[in-house]
Amino acid sequence: MDWIVLLPPIVAIVLALWTRQVYLSLFVGLWLGTTILVGGHPVRGLVELGDQLVAVFADAGNTRVVFFCVLVGGLIALVQASGGVSGFVAWAQRRGWGTDRRGAELLSWCVGMAIFVESSITSLAVGAVSRPFYDRLRLPREKLAYYCDATSAPVCVMLPLNGWGAYILGLLAAQGITTGAVGLLAESLLFNFFALFAIVFSLVLALTGWGFGPMRRAERRAAERGEVIRPGSSPLISAEVADLPPVETSPRQARDFIVPILVMVLMIFVGLWVTGEGNLMQGSGSTSVLWAVGAAIGVAMGMYALPRRGRPPILSLAASTDLVLKGCSALLPVTVLIVFAFALGQVSRALEMGPYLVGLIGENTPAWWLPALVFLIGCFVSFTLGSSWTAFAILMPIAIPLADGLGLSPALMLGAVLSGGVYGDHASPLSDTSIISSMAAACDHVDHVTTQLPYTLLLAGLALVAFLVAGLMG
Repeated sequence: MDWIVLLPPIVAIVLALWTRQVYLSLFVGLWLGTTILVGGHPVRGLVELGDQLVAVFADAGNTRVVFFCVLVGGLIALVQASGGVSGFVAWAQRRGWGTDRRGAELLSWCVGMAIFVESSITSLAVGAVSRPFYDRLRLPREKLAYYCDATSAPVCVMLPLNGWGAYILGLLAAQGITTGAVGLLAESLLFNFFALFAIVFSLVLALTGWGFGPMRRAERRAAERGEVIRPGSSPLISAEVADLPPVETSPRQARDFIVPILVMVLMIFVGLWVTGEGNLMQGSGSTSVLWAVGAAIGVAMGMYALPRRGRPPILSLAASTDLVLKGCSALLPVTVLIVFAFALGQVSRALEMGPYLVGLIGENTPAWWLPALVFLIGCFVSFTLGSSWTAFAILMPIAIPLADGLGLSPALMLGAVLSGGVYGDHASPLSDTSIISSMAAACDHVDHVTTQLPYTLLLAGLALVAFLVAGLMG
């Protein structure tokens, strides 16, 4: 009955995709997991469920991510009410940016490629910059959420001058690889097939407008009926905040949007440098994103409270405070979703789901198939746990010794681990990156996951073939 440890995340994901009731689905999956954890007693499982939810906040990193998600609502409300978003759209269109579908989608892709220091900030920046263009051009927010997701984890792992790189190097050091670890990581990027395919594929979509499946239907709905979100859907940010009109005193200047966003991005580097004691790659990503959004809110409030050339302030400090609180309250659904996802990940780890899957690799498995098998297991672990870093930590101690013992390329096996982990970070409804992408695009979370799932499955299939070929070639 060891296989029963796989049920909680699988039940949660299947229920969410089937019923579109993501909160209830996560609750059911979490309850099933805690019930298994306490020996099969459902009432004790409910008690354990409450304890697991509270335990989410025992992890400082989890708590920072939750606070980050809440504060994002305040920043969005501020830049909307200041008229900065409207001013930025007008400024960008005068320069020929985002005037048509291709321009808007390429803008999303380029912003995602440029901001690679932290996946959450990447998603937020892509959504904040691009959403006004998508709404004006009748492009579905599901498509925007896809770009937020496709240019976050895949880009951060392929340009690892960030916390991702430091984490991977730390895992390699734990395997006794210190000398040449940077070179091994750099070489493995050539074999990180899923991340490479995700970046290239999203660029192809932006250039050609090609698409299929639920995403193509969403694009037709938006183009023909002007419905940028599905009727009856539940966006993770309410329209009351996402579409907040500028105040009457607003000059509608682009700088009122650009400056807070730039402060947020630049503050990431400051946060990584401070928390890493001078080493950007050793800094804390969760601390940095929290500082970044807090600094952006502070700068925005200060800017909007100052008079300009004889004109009254855009927003008083009291009005800005009210807007921040209003925006934060609008992000309550995201907060609940994040906490449930973190708790389900905790329970799945307590049930040792990852080690169970890794144990399925038998001694008689053909060596040429091992990179593909490691990739598949990494996909499953990261998808069901919603965490690429957890998948890295589970599979690295298996993949690297296997490579040494069987004469396989360490770079190829490391690439398989990284590819499998990034798949789940990109595709899973439980991933905080996917949740933040839905929030940044102001679309329904289940709609985001179902529209991009055919794309991610296609790329995972291509990556699997690539690992099989690489394994055969030695």
